[in-house]
Amino acid sequence: MIRAILFALFCAGTAIQAETLRLAATTSFNNSGLSDALLPVIAQDIGLDVQLLVVGTGQALRLGQSGDVDAILVHSKEAELAFVEAGYASHRREIMYNDFVVIGPSDDPAKVMAATSAIEALLRIAAAQSTFVSRGDDSGTHRKELSLWAAAGTDRVEFTSWYREVGAGMGASLNSASAMNAYILADRASWLNFGNKGDLALLFSGDPVLFNQYAYLPVSAERHAHVEAQAARNLEHWLVSPRAKSIINGYEIDGEALFVFNARP
Repeated sequence: MIRAILFALFCAGTAIQAETLRLAATTSFNNSGLSDALLPVIAQDIGLDVQLLVVGTGQALRLGQSGDVDAILVHSKEAELAFVEAGYASHRREIMYNDFVVIGPSDDPAKVMAATSAIEALLRIAAAQSTFVSRGDDSGTHRKELSLWAAAGTDRVEFTSWYREVGAGMGASLNSASAMNAYILADRASWLNFGNKGDLALLFSGDPVLFNQYAYLPVSAERHAHVEAQAARNLEHWLVSPRAKSIINGYEIDGEALFVFNARP
């Protein structure tokens, strides 16, 4: 009996001492449901309790800059490279990808389905002045949207009331688009896992410019000595492992994969 009690206390002490890592990750990582599939397995495999801070890419990068998290998982390559260049992370590790898609009313008043490129799809929405919901939150999705408008040669300052910035995450923005029966740029994973589609439908995809890469960046311990650098390395090693590949590639909704693993060992 005493031996059993001591063993139970030992196990409890081990659980209490489990490593903890603060990870700032994009709302799409959470809205897609992938975080729910990965985090329990990470805890089981490497004993790491990942505390997830769900924010847009811009906020995730700012949390990394201030040392408020140990690592980030985001999807805005240009900003990530600048983050590394500034010394806030030693490197950037690509993990997986999916794509952005244009969602809108199923009757498609702007004729987006007839577009041959993502830029043309947005120009059709602007020309028709059909309601468009922008995340407006400095996320990776928002930055992609802004880059498309810029490539289209448009000036958002001149947009009228048809253009609605909501300043929210992907799930909340999709809810707004559903309520307004509006167009929106979303990542495919969040759209597939979204339960309040209403009269919305996926209208445009497939343009290479809509490629959406997710990358992992450990926050530099040289910048912030208090970060859990070893835990961040352990998580990175797991994220590029065959185990992670199997879960990421196997994560599906209605038989459709939400992400594609492309990490190099």
